[in-house]
Order: sequence, then structure tokens, then C-alpha cells
Amino acid sequence: MQQGEIELQAFEPDHIDGAVALSRQENWPHRPHDWQMALQLSNGAVAVDDQGRVTGTILVTPYGMDCAMINMVIVDRTVRGKGLGRRLMDQAFALAGDRPLRLVATADGMPLYEKLGFVASGTIRQHQGSVAKLGAPDDVEAAGTADLPEIKALDRDAYGADRETLIDALAQRGQFAVIRRNGAIEAYAAIRPFGRGEVIGPVIAGSVEAAKDLIRFFAAPRAGAFLRVDTGSGTGIAGWLEDIGLAHVGGGVAMDRPPKTSMEQARPRVYALANQALG
Repeated sequence: MQQGEIELQAFEPDHIDGAVALSRQENWPHRPHDWQMALQLSNGAVAVDDQGRVTGTILVTPYGMDCAMINMVIVDRTVRGKGLGRRLMDQAFALAGDRPLRLVATADGMPLYEKLGFVASGTIRQHQGSVAKLGAPDDVEAAGTADLPEIKALDRDAYGADRETLIDALAQRGQFAVIRRNGAIEAYAAIRPFGRGEVIGPVIAGSVEAAKDLIRFFAAPRAGAFLRVDTGSGTGIAGWLEDIGLAHVGGGVAMDRPPKTSMEQARPRVYALANQALG
């Protein structure tokens, strides 16, 4: 490699330390374990300079052939404005193949994504903080391994894609809770270690109250602990999240390529994401 040249390489586990350094530069909370989970679920690329330093990252997380999430798009501030973001996105398109694409855009990234054909479909709100003392709900219970097939089917109906690999990864790292009616699971949520504490998500439910009960199930025994929930602005739970101590601290714009077709909102629906990166 010539001096000053930046080369794109396949994202491998030995690039994670460099990726962590980049995400810290952006004040993202991702620890090495968070990057490892994202990489486990994804294919990706890194930009490496002539000193072997990671100067850019991108991951593509496929959910079957239904869609793919583009995430963890970071370009080192010292090399911005040289077309590296576009090179990384071109690599992501190649990795995604024919899948429809989804991402959550930062303000800095939106102009590039719009040029590449992505269309805004909603706003994502990141809520986090020390959770208040709450009472436990009566209608939620912890889920076990035997519940995973039904959880996967419910998630597929709500999200519109097969996220079996994501559910399996969450089961390895965290816990699930469910609401049952007449013996069948009608809502679920997950919690796992992430960043400064834990993140609750996905939350899939048929109503706002059911979504709140699922979040409350995990929050009730964690009074004072640091929790995060990423939710859509139209879900109706944002104000309540602030009331229980999870302040609105940022977020992004959900974007799709090609644009989603207009259709009636399925029930159940997605009330919280696994996080902004994974959808």
C-alpha cells in the first residue's frame, strides 16, 4: 500500500479494537462486546490506512432475504471529505445483494444516503438514564428456550423480515419476557447488556399498554440502573419513557431503499428496536 492510500478490507474480529476507537471518537457507547455481537450477525468492511489504522467501518446485517440493515457507518474525522463514506456504502451494496435496505441515519450521514436513493420513513428516539422505581406488571412472565420459535414467528409478523439469527444472539446474551393469552405468546421483549448498562429491545406488542408492561417487567427490579430504549416517534411510549427516568438524548432518521410500500400497520407492532444499528 502506498503512503496516504486507504484500502477497504473485509471486517474481521481483529479489526474490533480499531472500530471501538472510532465509535468512541463519535461518543457512541459501544464496547468491544457490542461490536462483537454486531459483527457476529453481519458482514462488513473496514477502511485501513497505510499505517494499519482503521479509519472507517460499515456493517450489513441480513435478515434472511427479506431485508438488510446497514449500520455502524463511521469515517474517521481526519479523512472525511475524500469520498470514503461513498466507497464504504458501495461495498455495503455489494454485500447486501438484492435485499431491500434499511438504516437509521445521523444528521451527518443523511445527505449521502439521500443521494444513494434512501427515503426517510420515520424518526427514531433514543431514551436512556437511571430508571425510576416501578411496580412489576401482573401479566408478564420470563420466557425460556422453548418459547423461541413462537417469539421468532411473532417478531417476523411485526418486523416484516426473518430475524431468527438476531433472536438467537439475544438469547445467548440476555433475557426474554412474554405476555400470553390463552396459552399463546402475543407480545415479547428482550433485554441485554449494552453500552453503559442494558438495552431493552426489541419490544413487540399489540398495544401501548402491553409494550409498557413488558418494559416495566425488566425495569422494576432495576431501580436506579442505567437502561436504554430506542423507539419510533409514533409508537406513543416516548413520553412515558421520560416519565420513568429515560430521557430523550438523541436518535436518528429511519430510511429505506427502496421506499417501503404503503400498507396498513400490522398488529402486533414494533415498539422498541433491538437498538438503532440492528433495527
